Amino acid sequence: MHLVNARHTLLALLCLPVAALATNPVCEVRSTETLTPVIELYTSEGCSSCPPADQWLSTQKGKPVVAQAFHVGYWDYIGWVDRFASPQHTERQRQLAAANGLRGIYTPQLARNGRDWRDYAAPATAPNEPARATITLLRAANDPDSFEAKVSPAAGVATWSAYWTVTEHGHSSRVKAGENNGETLKHDFVVRQYTPVGRYQGAQSLKFAAIAAKPEHPRQVNLVVINPQGGQTLQAVSLSCG
Repeated sequence: MHLVNARHTLLALLCLPVAALATNPVCEVRSTETLTPVIELYTSEGCSSCPPADQWLSTQKGKPVVAQAFHVGYWDYIGWVDRFASPQHTERQRQLAAANGLRGIYTPQLARNGRDWRDYAAPATAPNEPARATITLLRAANDPDSFEAKVSPAAGVATWSAYWTVTEHGHSSRVKAGENNGETLKHDFVVRQYTPVGRYQGAQSLKFAAIAAKPEHPRQVNLVVINPQGGQTLQAVSLSCG
């Protein structure tokens, strides 16, 4: 009796189309107790000193960091327009400069956890620095471009803010003018979408609609939670699932 039923069940499953057996995979990441370092590179294809910084950022692939290349457009006047640049990126850089007490902005500029960081030789990862927020980030089961996060600040964090980015790997440009004329520049962690969110108190849920993924440019969806007063990183996560 039990053997017959088992055989019938197996035959029924084998007759089902593959699509009927498939389920939408859950794509989810949870933050750790230690702070995930956030590396921001402000760069431009019109800047001759930027390619080495771009190359260094590419070495962060596979490391436990949230890396982001914010292309800026204030060097476009030299003769080459950076197609990845956005005024929002420049505004983000100005905010970072103000929080660090800098007199101006420059390229290439690196920031680590919201702080101006000029020691390229130092490791990007932090030695067991405790996080001050916890994050759970997941992709919606019925929409590959919809994401939801739950953020809980640590005790003592009165207010917090955050921003989303979508970064892509494997971009390249054949530069035909400006300081990098004749060079082929390769880019990873390119910020293709930057969306700041408001200021919050206590635990909150956030939703995000990402730009569509491109198979030729692997996508990462990142959420960075920050202290709105000083700009320091409280915690960050990165999700790579198409």
